[in-house]
Amino acid sequence: MSDYDVSIIGGGLTGLSLAAALAPLPLRVLMIDSRPAITDLAVYDERSLALGFGSRLIYGGIGIWDAMAANASPIETVHASEQGSLGSTRLKAADCGVAALGYVVTLRDLATALEQRVSTQPNLTRLHSTRLTAVDSDGGQVTLSVEDDSGSRQITTALLVGADGGASASRQLLGIDTTTKDYNQVAIVANIEPREPHRHIAFERFAHSGPMAMLPLTDNRCAMVWSLPPEQAEAIMALSDDAFLADIPRHFGYRLGDFLSTGRRDMFPLKMTLAHRLTAQRSLLLGNAAHALHPIAGQGLNLALRDVAVLAELLASFDDPGDDMLLQIYQQRRKPDIDATANYSDGLLRLFSYPMPILAHLRGAGLIALDRLPPLKKRLARLGMGFRKPLQGPLFHGRAVR
Repeated sequence: MSDYDVSIIGGGLTGLSLAAALAPLPLRVLMIDSRPAITDLAVYDERSLALGFGSRLIYGGIGIWDAMAANASPIETVHASEQGSLGSTRLKAADCGVAALGYVVTLRDLATALEQRVSTQPNLTRLHSTRLTAVDSDGGQVTLSVEDDSGSRQITTALLVGADGGASASRQLLGIDTTTKDYNQVAIVANIEPREPHRHIAFERFAHSGPMAMLPLTDNRCAMVWSLPPEQAEAIMALSDDAFLADIPRHFGYRLGDFLSTGRRDMFPLKMTLAHRLTAQRSLLLGNAAHALHPIAGQGLNLALRDVAVLAELLASFDDPGDDMLLQIYQQRRKPDIDATANYSDGLLRLFSYPMPILAHLRGAGLIALDRLPPLKKRLARLGMGFRKPLQGPLFHGRAVR
């Protein structure tokens, strides 16, 4: 018999979410994290994450939503517009029969809720400061070679789950190739305070400089995600806080007035990475290890949570976690959603990246036309919320797996 039923490589948000989702099941779960154990949750910062309504249901089923709800800011409307064009469109929660299209939470609140959830989980063992160095599958189990400060050892598992991010070591050791597209952009992220109330509107502004999202936070703050060419981003990062705040309305406009204060600014490179396949013998990938997307549509973590929900349901249904049929079903259920979401994010970016005036006029006309087509708007809103077919299983309906 294997040492563990499921071994999760990676202790980030995706790995923690899967571990928490598996808490009700009679599985021996191992999490291998290359990072040291976190003793102070204050190390998690105030970066913000947009969760679609479907992700809110998944976290409800996992059992952590109540711990986050008080500090989660609802998105009641999405407003999309292009700089220099009169065209715009609005997607509203009320038109979809939900209280919110999604919610904005901080990394700190989400990570804290997940850490607290798994800290008392009896079926979970966690290894910190531990690297995966080799993977060998003989068909009946997977042998993991791991290394920590005390040396090397081997662990056996029925299923290996690679959830170790875009530079996934598990993906490389499994021999799964990727396709990568470098957008030659970086994202600047910061929490900023506008003068005017945000009224729980999420703004997607296609500025000449690059797409800019402004997401509503508590205390009338906004989480800004601004995608820019690297040289422009470097120049903006070098500005003083006052100059940075004064520069934002030139690109975003004055729907929120001017901006009064900013938190820490960070930036990170943007590219799309897609694994050619999601599974290998007794192994699979989920989250950024399988798909890393441009943030323009805010689908990264939401897509990963759909991976988690499908896998948790399958593990509840199979006696052998590494069964070939389980892996085939996972691939069949997840690949179409991943491909469609990646194509949507990439296509949206390309559509609004061409500066030709005639295309700008056509895009503006398209936004006006969309605003006058309620059925299409509702469909787009539901896709943004994470309601993609076929979505089966209890977590998609806010219930725990059993």
